[in-house]
Amino acid sequence: MGEFTRVERHGRVATVHFDRGDKLNALSAAAMRELTEVARSFEDDLETSAIVLTGTARHFSAGADLSDPEIATRKDKGLLARRHAMKVGPEMCDAWERLEQITICAVEGFCIGGGSALAASCDIRIAGESAYFRLPEIPLGMNMSWHSNPRLVNLLGPARAKLFIILGEKLAAPRALDWGLVEDMVADGQALAAALALAQKFGDLPPLPVRMSKQSIDMAAKALNPAVTFMDRDQFALTATSKDQQEAVNAFLEKRKPKFTGE
Repeated sequence: MGEFTRVERHGRVATVHFDRGDKLNALSAAAMRELTEVARSFEDDLETSAIVLTGTARHFSAGADLSDPEIATRKDKGLLARRHAMKVGPEMCDAWERLEQITICAVEGFCIGGGSALAASCDIRIAGESAYFRLPEIPLGMNMSWHSNPRLVNLLGPARAKLFIILGEKLAAPRALDWGLVEDMVADGQALAAALALAQKFGDLPPLPVRMSKQSIDMAAKALNPAVTFMDRDQFALTATSKDQQEAVNAFLEKRKPKFTGE
């Protein structure tokens, strides 16, 4: 058991509970490192065939914790240090995507920003009917990073990925199901139970062909993903220095409509 995570095991199924102990369940740098290490702990695990990742009973995650001092002070560092510090989010998502086990994300409540990026790194998503997804980065003057864009294109297709990523609007569970972001929608409070039931189906199968099939499917769908994401940290660092990004933050704090200039 870590500070923010708890792992349960039942036969060939493992459940990872992520809980910051607050109402937001946001992703601090320390929490992201812990989630990365939890994922990596399964790399040599030959007894587990399926892993369920879930947040709290109320919410999955509000995304990156901008109040975290480690994240908040990045802008005061040099570009090289900022670029290095920004590895923590994509490394977390990559660690979950690389797992040979089937990964199922159970989502209740909100799943925002980095929370949606983490969910997209899993193989399958199951959401409660009141859950919603949102990416606020672009309306706040930043770009979507964490190697998420091609993953979302894989799930949604290019047109719907543009709607979801660029507009930054809420994507409620029913539409997320219709668009392909989630594979199943259940009654509120039942996402974890449904994810565990599905995980058990994978756990009942012979583990070797399950792992090999997942890898071959992923290679067919995602072979080019690294080629289009290797610079997204640099893009994020660039947009974070723009006047539009500062204007977006100021407008949000002042509760007014931003005036963007492209500077």
